[in-house]
Amino acid sequence: MIVDIINKKRMGEELTYQELDYFFNGYLNGEIADYQMSSLLMAICINGMTDEETFALTKLFIDSGDVLDFSDIPGVKIDKHSTGGIGDKTSLIIAPIVAACGGVVIKMSGRGLGYTGGTIDKLESIPGMSIDLSEKELKKQVKNIHLVITGQTGNLVPMDKVIYALRDVTGTVSSIPLIASSVMSKKIASGADKILIDIKVGNGAFLQSKKDAKKLEELMVKIGNFYNREVRCVISDMNVPLGSCIGNSLEVLEAIQILKGEETHNNLVDLCYELSSIMVSMIRNIDEKEARKLVEDSISSLEAYHKFEEMVKAQNGDLSKIKVSNKTMEIKSTKSGIINDINALEIGKLSLALGAGRVKKSDKIDYTVGVKLVKFVGDEVKKGDTLAILYYKNTVPNVSIDTIFNVL
Repeated sequence: MIVDIINKKRMGEELTYQELDYFFNGYLNGEIADYQMSSLLMAICINGMTDEETFALTKLFIDSGDVLDFSDIPGVKIDKHSTGGIGDKTSLIIAPIVAACGGVVIKMSGRGLGYTGGTIDKLESIPGMSIDLSEKELKKQVKNIHLVITGQTGNLVPMDKVIYALRDVTGTVSSIPLIASSVMSKKIASGADKILIDIKVGNGAFLQSKKDAKKLEELMVKIGNFYNREVRCVISDMNVPLGSCIGNSLEVLEAIQILKGEETHNNLVDLCYELSSIMVSMIRNIDEKEARKLVEDSISSLEAYHKFEEMVKAQNGDLSKIKVSNKTMEIKSTKSGIINDINALEIGKLSLALGAGRVKKSDKIDYTVGVKLVKFVGDEVKKGDTLAILYYKNTVPNVSIDTIFNVL
């Protein structure tokens, strides 16, 4: 039956709920091997899924574990998800902003998919930080400070945990129905009333075209409607890295700078303000212009930063002990001109080579390494100017500057 199901999807046919149940629960229970599930995931990646298949898979994910209930806690429970990209540390910035503006933010995040670490990897670069909260610990923190970012807690969507890790190392990350089922199952099971999805598009993202992004948006909203959740989506650019830092500790430090109001003008700041404003407008039922003012006030008053500090302390983290590698190397421009493009994908590959991401699911991430951009698109540079700084541990990978920075 296992091979029959794989072949059926390989031929582009629709799988029944029972067939999906048999295969995915079989994998969760250890009755189906990695290589067999990898074959089905690849067939899904190539041939897609119908809406009915996607609804069924989302239900299987949700039903594989617990569903959290925060109805006893006052306030609108809101969650945000990004489909991921190079330098994307938006959750670390947006979640405390929205909580400071009156939202109840309960965010279940994952580890790295592809070139750089995920939100949980970034948080784990903070020494002592606990990201595996029990349901009791999670609820206590939500009641106390209205903000938590944690890994998938306890028995929450355990099926997605195992599929998520396998997708990362089998070239099946970019499947639209698999992305939709993974994201929405976690958001629904974690008790969110309202959900904002940041869909990345570009060479540094899993989705390469706006057409695919629109398909994902439509599917996310359909799943939200199916489960009576308000879902909004923003399609954002990922052809250049977000912000200036790529690498786990470096990205946490950059997020702190933004929350303190020390960095006010780059693509990361602009996106965080946009997404935060939408979320605040959703929870307070106000227009985005009014919400934007509240967001800006939370930064200038340091309320958002203090909320971040509060969360880190509640989860036993120590911000004073974050470390980056003391071994650095400058990447210098080979010509004079204006930076026309910075290739996010190539930056991602470089960060992976440095050790900031995973090649296989068992790999350990080096939190201290990464890339810090010094120059950005539109900047004028002279030959010999420093374009970026590499933070490395042992050896420096070969760097082809011209594949990363396009200077004209």
